[in-house]
Amino acid sequence: MLGIIGQLIFGLVVGVIARLLLPGREAFPDGALGWLLTAILGILGAFIGGIIARTLWAGDNYAAGWIMSILGAVILLVLYRLVMGRGNATTA
Repeated sequence: MLGIIGQLIFGLVVGVIARLLLPGREAFPDGALGWLLTAILGILGAFIGGIIARTLWAGDNYAAGWIMSILGAVILLVLYRLVMGRGNATTA
C-alpha cells in the first residue's frame, strides 16, 4: 500500500514540474480531480520516459529517473494539448 502512495506522490511531483515547464493552461478541471489527473500525467510520463530510454540507450532493467519521467510527462502534456486544447488560455 505504501508503494502505491509513493508512486502517486512521485507522479504528482513529476506532473506538476511538467505543467510548470510548459507555459499556458490545460483543460484540467479544478480541485481534487485536477490534482489526480496531474498525478496520472506524471505516472504515465515516467512510463513513457522509461520506454524511450530503453529504446534508445538503456538496458531492460532500466527504471525511469527524474529527467526521463519529466520528459515523458511533457510529451504527454503536449499531446494532451493537441487533442483537447488549452482550455481558457486568455486568463493568466
